[in-house]
Amino acid sequence: MTQRCAVIGGGTMGAGIAYVAATAGLDVDLVEVDAVRSAGAVEMLRARWDEAVRRGKLDAGAAADARTRINAVTSIDAIGDGPDVLVEAVPEVLALKRDVLRAAEAKWPGLLASNTSSIPIGELAVGLRAPERFIGLHFFNPVWAMALLEIVVGPATAAPTTAAAVALAERLGKEPIVVRDSPGFATSRLGVTLGLEAIRMLEENVASAADIDKGMVLGYRHPMGPLELTDHVGLDVRLGVARTLRAAYGDRFAPPPLLERLVAEGKLGRKSGQGFYTWADGKRQ
Repeated sequence: MTQRCAVIGGGTMGAGIAYVAATAGLDVDLVEVDAVRSAGAVEMLRARWDEAVRRGKLDAGAAADARTRINAVTSIDAIGDGPDVLVEAVPEVLALKRDVLRAAEAKWPGLLASNTSSIPIGELAVGLRAPERFIGLHFFNPVWAMALLEIVVGPATAAPTTAAAVALAERLGKEPIVVRDSPGFATSRLGVTLGLEAIRMLEENVASAADIDKGMVLGYRHPMGPLELTDHVGLDVRLGVARTLRAAYGDRFAPPPLLERLVAEGKLGRKSGQGFYTWADGKRQ
């Protein structure tokens, strides 16, 4: 049974993965090289467990136990050798991810994974000594609330690795889907298509952001509209995925100028306080 987990990257997704792993009873090394961001990730985790207790999702004892399972460190070298699973969750930059994964593999994890939402697993596996133990684990934001875990099987991924990933998903309380490796996998290709078209509609003054979102929520039973979802994901993340998919599939995934302008202005969505909506204390205004 999986007992030790390491997560590299203390941003929104990395901290969320650490949260669900620790809550499920795993001991977690959370690596964030920036000391300020590391402290911020630990504080976010504390606040999330407090909120779970307040809302009756978790009892106080379980939350307190989960907190003790997080070990925040500032380098990959600080991870103990041989973790059962190691998940890379750094920004969607191919060269950066490859460097991190090669360093992570030196810790000889039983299962090595990337949380990439768009970069092919086969491309990330270049330079790995044991690509058969490497797989994609695409979590969704917010990780503690979203049930889906997209498992991406690379060209060299071995069948026992896929089976271990499915077992891990179940241990974490997630519903897995298994997909073949391709740019954007299944979910990002579909989700980004809708998100980019919603941004183009806003750009063309078809409707307000709120009304575009309301149309999808009330008309198609989406739990959240595509523009609000982009604010949650991060406009910079959405832009990076769109650029990856454009390189693979052509101009149907070309980023709208509005998206590029907002990212250039630092309007990244919920995490920056401004995107398609205004945010304060994590809540849409």
